[in-house]
Amino acid sequence: MPDIIFPHLGITIDQLNRVAFTVPIFGGLQVYWYGIFITCGVIAGLFLALREAKRTGQDPDIYTDFLLYALIAAVIGARAYYVIFSWDFYSANPDKILAIRDGGLAIYGGVLAAIATALVYTKKKRLSFALLADTAIPSLALGQAIGRWGNFFNREAFGGFTDSLFAMQLRLSQVRSGDLTEQILANTVLENGVEYIQVHPTFFYESCWNFILCFLLVWMQRRRKFDGQIFALYLVGYGIGRFWIEGLRTDQLLIGNFAVSQLLSAVLILAGIGMLLWGRKKGTLTACHHAK
Repeated sequence: MPDIIFPHLGITIDQLNRVAFTVPIFGGLQVYWYGIFITCGVIAGLFLALREAKRTGQDPDIYTDFLLYALIAAVIGARAYYVIFSWDFYSANPDKILAIRDGGLAIYGGVLAAIATALVYTKKKRLSFALLADTAIPSLALGQAIGRWGNFFNREAFGGFTDSLFAMQLRLSQVRSGDLTEQILANTVLENGVEYIQVHPTFFYESCWNFILCFLLVWMQRRRKFDGQIFALYLVGYGIGRFWIEGLRTDQLLIGNFAVSQLLSAVLILAGIGMLLWGRKKGTLTACHHAK
């Protein structure tokens, strides 16, 4: 029986292993598809940022150098965010805090850590944070779009039950019990003795949203009116998409009855709108001075 089925699209995937390959010389180290997609997203994002840096007359080495710091900070931030908002579990299992290979990286934590790193980096190097952010932020959207496919191989980051066009069926035995809801379990599908859940492929929704967002941000880079405009548009665009998609997911990190990512998305949307209004009021055309 297939591992994954998209019943309304006529797509079936017989076998989908989260492990891409094993490296014998490192004692059988398993390399996961999740890591491969994250790596591909980072590389694609770097090339996109270098392209924009060259177009605007900046030193491309700045972005290669910044990436090294941002990656380290993003991993730490993504893990810290997840651990903090899952503290009930990790306080009882402190030995699991550093077990990143077992899962538990929250993209918002990585994004916030990367932004904080950019603020420190540009201050130390005496660079414009707004210009660096405008140059690099479409790369972040692209990296997120590609990286989300790692969730597909892990059978995670899915939503609740649906019978919509994009409904995705996963083997019940291959998903984490903590990601299941009563509604999902009440609507399982039995195929030749194999039980499937049928859910929203929210990883796919977010990947598509981020690809579109990346395209729009790149298009706007040649039309921006002030430094920081592209960064602000990302905050609004990603915030809106994530707010909607997070509402569909079953693996939410919560503060009380509220999803942390939805609360943070609302803050980013408001911050982005505020930046756009401020930039429009200021009426600067500094971005034009950097373009060739």
